[in-house]
Amino acid sequence: MFYNTNVDNLQKLKLLSSASLLEAGEDGCRQAAAHPDAHKGIVVTDARLPNGKVTRLLKSLLSSYCENNCLYCPFRSARDIRRDTWQPEEFARMVLNLTNAGLIQGVFLSSGVVNGGVFTQDKLIAAAEILRHKMDYRGYLHLKIMPGAEFDQVAATMRLADRVSINLEAPNEHRLPALAPQKRFNDQLFTPLKWVDAIRHQQFPTKAWKGRWPSSSTQFVVGGAGESDIELLEITQTLHRLYGLRRAYYSAFKPHYDTPLESHAPVPLKRELRLYQADYLIRDYGFSREELIFDRQENLPLEYDPKEAWARQCLSDHPLEVNRASREELLRVPGIGPKGVQAILKARRWHTLRDLSCLARIGVNTRRAGDYLLLDGSRAPRQLCLFPMD
Repeated sequence: MFYNTNVDNLQKLKLLSSASLLEAGEDGCRQAAAHPDAHKGIVVTDARLPNGKVTRLLKSLLSSYCENNCLYCPFRSARDIRRDTWQPEEFARMVLNLTNAGLIQGVFLSSGVVNGGVFTQDKLIAAAEILRHKMDYRGYLHLKIMPGAEFDQVAATMRLADRVSINLEAPNEHRLPALAPQKRFNDQLFTPLKWVDAIRHQQFPTKAWKGRWPSSSTQFVVGGAGESDIELLEITQTLHRLYGLRRAYYSAFKPHYDTPLESHAPVPLKRELRLYQADYLIRDYGFSREELIFDRQENLPLEYDPKEAWARQCLSDHPLEVNRASREELLRVPGIGPKGVQAILKARRWHTLRDLSCLARIGVNTRRAGDYLLLDGSRAPRQLCLFPMD
């Protein structure tokens, strides 16, 4: 037993932290390695933060009670399951105990909706205020914004957090009822996301945590509402470019027992992967949704990653001259990322790149890039494989 934590609170932590694993928190979240106290039911994840650092993150709901009856959710109000709730003060004490024991370095805090989004958001804010102002908590804090939260609550949440997030769940108001018929897409979900960006531009962050506004993210349930990948990428492109969204999370739909969608087929994880890859191209590589390649159902092809699919259509017959191509053009070639581009630009200042071995030495994946490049006017020779590849 560590510090003042009792057995009942440890059981509550096990219940509410394991429930939160359904929510995407940060990049690269995976369950942390076993700790000597792991048998006590502590669930933590190793997460990559927006600054690139990895931290040990407690993920927890403030409450698993929820008045919403979302059709896909295992915590929907109609299910008869065990539920529990943290009071803000006891949750803050638990976080401080876990931090002092060296088990965590940050917190991801969400909640089921109880007595409306405004009431629930007040509870989340209260827990964060106790941590920051009463306990002088300096760790990483990711706070959810509840459906229906008010503008002033969004601002108050932003002043306490390193990251805030609002789950859109579906790409638009036409798809959301198939997942969450009680929620309203525009005024309860999309508008608060726009408020986050407005607050960044309208208010000085002098009272914000660390003197700067938090980053923002959202999450989608992929395939649960019959939406296409085009629909998902259109809304995320808008959020990235117009509203400063840092991260979109795509969670492939998985059916849960005793929910209206329990007979719905699970969505392949490869579709989730392709959406992440396409999102990176839009966010970091200068692509637009309109340039990406989709099948007849307006979904990304599963057999190739989106960059490869684009290159096959656009570069196979018109390869790029590696010695003259711009940074933006080189970023579009499969096998060449930002570091590879920088290495190419640096190397060609000193000599002409004439063979793939030059590119391989500076870190380019020539197996993927070779078909789409010219080296001093010529295609690179390729040796045919003697045996068929899977």
